[in-house]
Amino acid sequence: MGGLASLGINLPTLIAQLINVAVLFGLLYLVAYKPIMRMLDERSRKIKESMDNTEHIKQQAERAEDEASKRIEAAAKEGQEAIARAVRTGEEVRQGAQQQAKSEAEALITRARSEIQRERDEAIDQLRQGFADITIEAAGKVIDRTLDKKTHRDIIDKVLKESTTLKKG
Repeated sequence: MGGLASLGINLPTLIAQLINVAVLFGLLYLVAYKPIMRMLDERSRKIKESMDNTEHIKQQAERAEDEASKRIEAAAKEGQEAIARAVRTGEEVRQGAQQQAKSEAEALITRARSEIQRERDEAIDQLRQGFADITIEAAGKVIDRTLDKKTHRDIIDKVLKESTTLKKG
């Protein structure tokens, strides 16, 4: 044992220190290493779960974004269709109003024509009456006596009616 003693190493102390270091490593392994490794494994598992959740949330966000864009497109199409329907309805209303105005104008023209015809007929009747009166007066002056107005008027009306039926026929 002289070789180790000359180096200043005491064998029983060395063995005791080796045993102490082995016991210390054993205790550290049991007390510190396993709990630290468990804690690190738990932390690693939580980080992995967090990353998985993040990926899952990212996918959900992408799906939600896709769905939102589809809804926006659908709403835009629906808006365009509503505008197209409104334009068609407006066109139909405009055409209906035009048609109604046209029919009202035609009715007004028809009424105006019938009114004009009625006034024309009245004017012709008045003219006939005036003509009959003038004719009777003229005949009375020519004959120089008073004629029976009713009889002559009937004769003149008959002649005028025959002349208008001849012109028409």
